[in-house]
Amino acid sequence: MGLGYFVIIGVFMLLGSLVSGQLKSKMRKYGKMPTSSGLSGAEVAATMLRDSGIQDVKIVQGKGMLTDHYNPKTKTISLSPAIFQGRNVAAAAVAAHECGHAVQHATEYPFLQMRSQLVPIVKLSSGLYFWLILAGLGMGFMQLAWVGVALFGAATLFSLVTLPVEFDASNRALAWLDKTGITRGQEYSGAKDALKWAARTYVVAAFASIAQLLYWFMVVQGRN
Repeated sequence: MGLGYFVIIGVFMLLGSLVSGQLKSKMRKYGKMPTSSGLSGAEVAATMLRDSGIQDVKIVQGKGMLTDHYNPKTKTISLSPAIFQGRNVAAAAVAAHECGHAVQHATEYPFLQMRSQLVPIVKLSSGLYFWLILAGLGMGFMQLAWVGVALFGAATLFSLVTLPVEFDASNRALAWLDKTGITRGQEYSGAKDALKWAARTYVVAAFASIAQLLYWFMVVQGRN
């Protein structure tokens, strides 16, 4: 590994930290802004699922902070305690966003299906690609190094496919929040701002993955 690799890692770690810090700041800010509807995050999720005609998705309280997610395998929306119990703009925005994923699943949104199909490959590549590349370069077995690059390419594709999945879920959430009036005026603007910063964390991750993929491609290509 050359200096370039560590520069790429350092730059995107710094950028990721800045965006993550801004997201946490936004969540704290909008976590103090109550919604006029007075609904908790769990109630917002239940209402959006009901309005979307979805009856087979469970809503549970998870643990930690910013751990909210939708599991398509178990059809479960897991909301962190602050979101599950919160009666504020941040809770409404995040809860509706996770419901957006449930709606994607129910309507067979193509990019969500593609991302789900990539999960097994990404799990394999995350712990293997690096060692395959290094072993291939070290032993001069370039076919092995190219397999490592291909595996990392699958992980990069996963990051890219994640972008439309996340943006679409937020768009569905915001459209529903606006239509129902659960967030109004400044509340809606706050929900939009919070989800915008959440989406930017995925954008940074995607660009970081692309940069690393190009780096490894050039290194292996240069050794051929």
